[in-house]
Amino acid sequence: MLHLKNDVTLVGNMGMNARITEFENGKKVARFSIATDNKENKKNKTEWHQAFAWGNIAQFIEKYGEKGKQLAIHGRLVTRTYLSREGIQRKITEIEVKHIIGM
Repeated sequence: MLHLKNDVTLVGNMGMNARITEFENGKKVARFSIATDNKENKKNKTEWHQAFAWGNIAQFIEKYGEKGKQLAIHGRLVTRTYLSREGIQRKITEIEVKHIIGM
């Protein structure tokens, strides 16, 4: 029997300072982008990924994360749908960060 896992690990640079949201219950979520280099066909191509983290990891990102900072993240892919401002249904795939290493 084949067991598939939804795991992703990326090493790259933060593309922006994290957007921190604090909820009424005190929990926080950090949302940020991470840029990775794809050296396909001897050409450097930057790929952008959206990521988010909860709790202690969000607090770590809030304290130590900043645009341009190199980091490694490990987590799982999450796909969700939402309505744009124009009322169009969109899909986005993000990484829910479970582990982070700041470099």
